[in-house]
Amino acid sequence: MTSHVEQQVAARIAAAKAKAAEQKRIREELASARRRGLAARHAEKLRRLAQLGLDLAPPVNPDNQSCAASGA
Repeated sequence: MTSHVEQQVAARIAAAKAKAAEQKRIREELASARRRGLAARHAEKLRRLAQLGLDLAPPVNPDNQSCAASGA
């Protein structure tokens, strides 16, 4: 038979594990929402730029095939 103190410790450990699992679930949900929001904002920006008739391809440096905006 376990003592009262051991039971309290076990209950605290179980509560801490449940809280950590809940916090992990919440973080995963928020990360998913952030990814969806970022993708939606990016798609909207591309639609807006396309409506303006802008060339969406980045400029390419023919010497090293890197993006000119990267400073290479």
